[in-house]
Amino acid sequence: MKIFVSYLYDRKKSILLWIICGALNFFLGFLYRIPTERAWLWVALCCIFGGIAGSYDFFKYHSRHTEMALFRKQSHLAVEKLPRPGSLLERDYYNLLKQMSFNLKEMENIAQQNEQNVLDYYTLWVHQIKIPIAALRLILQDEESETAEEMNVQLFKIEQYVELVLQYLRLESPSTDYRFQETELNEIICEAVKKYAPLFIRKRLSLHYETVHCRVLTDSKWLGFVLEQVLSNALKYTKEGSISIYLENSKTLVVEDTGIGINPEDLPRVGERSFTGYMGRQDRNATGLGLYLCKTILSKLGHSLSIESEPGKGTKVIIGLDSVPFEAE
Repeated sequence: MKIFVSYLYDRKKSILLWIICGALNFFLGFLYRIPTERAWLWVALCCIFGGIAGSYDFFKYHSRHTEMALFRKQSHLAVEKLPRPGSLLERDYYNLLKQMSFNLKEMENIAQQNEQNVLDYYTLWVHQIKIPIAALRLILQDEESETAEEMNVQLFKIEQYVELVLQYLRLESPSTDYRFQETELNEIICEAVKKYAPLFIRKRLSLHYETVHCRVLTDSKWLGFVLEQVLSNALKYTKEGSISIYLENSKTLVVEDTGIGINPEDLPRVGERSFTGYMGRQDRNATGLGLYLCKTILSKLGHSLSIESEPGKGTKVIIGLDSVPFEAE
């Protein structure tokens, strides 16, 4: 019914002209004293032939609408797959759409090329910056002063920031590769803990962790990066006390600290891009990028992340490792 009403509205000029012609026929018949029966006969013939022509035109109108609706649902189809234009005006619109589609593809290609150039540049930059970092670490390895120890800590932080930039760029890239396989969770956790062991020692924080026996379907590299970011945040905002890593159930990993915690009003927004919250604003070095990457990565891996926290009592980061079904594209 909606299509029929739209059809009548689109053809309103033709219908109005037909009505005017019918009225004019009666008016001329009245002027020339033509019998009324002949005027009605003419109107009846016009209605019959007009109804046949209108029905055929409506059928074409409905078919064209159905084709366009189908094309709209299959948005991946090219403009060339559109129904063939039936009039000069439709051909003009068709050519305009074709030109716009071509311009859009050109812009997409340029954007992808620029994005790839940025990724290539920062990838090269990361590998180049690691050379002087490694050289400085070699210079400091024989030093045992407190200054040398502090410099080692700062070098470690620089490495983490550099790695954060690289992973951010890789995550936003459409060519990011994921390799899913069953992996021992304990190996991923131990690797992350080993990496941050010097900071545990320097801050005199205790670590509560017992070997877990759990195999998860995941990408070990990206999940390891997430665990490192969560540990980094825990170490950053915990001045004293401990950090605990444990399984809450068979597929839920928890990283709990006794740090400064997060305000209740900030919890719903934790993990948004560049959101640091009240506690983050106290630390001017906070970027809000780490947890955003963690949430995004875990979502792509089919995992989940949630946070429970109370100011002054610590934070609980809960990583759900249950895998969701994947479909190949």
